[in-house]
Amino acid sequence: MTKLVHRPREDAEFDFILGRSKVPVLAYFTGAWPKAIEPCRVMDVVMGDIAAAYAGRLTVVRTDITRCPAATERYGITGAPSCLLLKEGAAVAHGTGPMTIDEVRQFMDGHV
Repeated sequence: MTKLVHRPREDAEFDFILGRSKVPVLAYFTGAWPKAIEPCRVMDVVMGDIAAAYAGRLTVVRTDITRCPAATERYGITGAPSCLLLKEGAAVAHGTGPMTIDEVRQFMDGHV
């Protein structure tokens, strides 16, 4: 069974997933500091639902800021949760803070 939400353990794995994806990538960046934990848990549920709804049309990647510092810096991520929609490796949309399923769909509107 294919993973609906990828969880890279390091920058090289994040880059590998990006390079292999034939569809847009929705990367959401998470953190483990106290103020980020609960909003990031909420996003885990939302992104799981998005991954299921867009299976085959979107690759969803849960990116831990501390495990993937180069990706975090490359895309200018400064807080968690943050979302980044990538097409062919280039960022086409960027958002910060927790989102509902409808807000994520709006965020991706016109790109997926």
